[in-house]
Amino acid sequence: MRLPRPGFRRPSLPRTRAGQRRAVQGFMLLCVLALLPATWMFVSTGDRLRTIADVPRTEVAVVFGAGLWEGEPSPYLAHRLDAAAKLYRDGRIEVVLVTGDNSREDYDEPDAMRTYLTRRGVPDRRIVSDYAGFDTWDSCVRAKKIFGVDRAVLISQGFHIRRAVALCEAAGVSSYGVGVDAKHDVTWYYGGAREVFAAGKAAVDAVFRPDPRFLGPRESGVTRALGSAGR
Repeated sequence: MRLPRPGFRRPSLPRTRAGQRRAVQGFMLLCVLALLPATWMFVSTGDRLRTIADVPRTEVAVVFGAGLWEGEPSPYLAHRLDAAAKLYRDGRIEVVLVTGDNSREDYDEPDAMRTYLTRRGVPDRRIVSDYAGFDTWDSCVRAKKIFGVDRAVLISQGFHIRRAVALCEAAGVSSYGVGVDAKHDVTWYYGGAREVFAAGKAAVDAVFRPDPRFLGPRESGVTRALGSAGR
């Protein structure tokens, strides 16, 4: 029989029925509070999700970065870019804003995304790069404040698109979301589980609206790209 260490005190559980009831109620309250941000995202974006076939015609599409593999878009990012290229070929969008991480010299999501799109028929002049889209909130705020985007189609995986739409709406970008299909592999399940926790940060960002990590001066890239549409 193992004796408790000196000074060790086992945590005590409520011994009375009333104490046990309060403990259960407290646990249930914590669960409800934890799920509130995810519920907010689900409810607030319910009518903003579309498919490639029925998304309204919109001048600008925003594609969020999703990692590189040896300098090339990861499969998840490639699926997003394929959707953007199809929307462009179908005449549903005119400009693609690619937003991702370029925080170090050897990692450049936006340029890799640009190269991928041009190989699939999107003219280089119709692609605008945001090199400081370090997370979803930063990308949405910069789309509005730096690039002057008021309305956009957002493209991401299904497990992320609701958060993207909710945050861009909070940042002042009227948005429709296209959630692209993805293989239900380990990455997909990880992404879905991560969204439960990411919803909490999203709610905080939507309420307090912090400045992105890097804001910088306003850029005219989207305006110039739209101006080239008739050329």
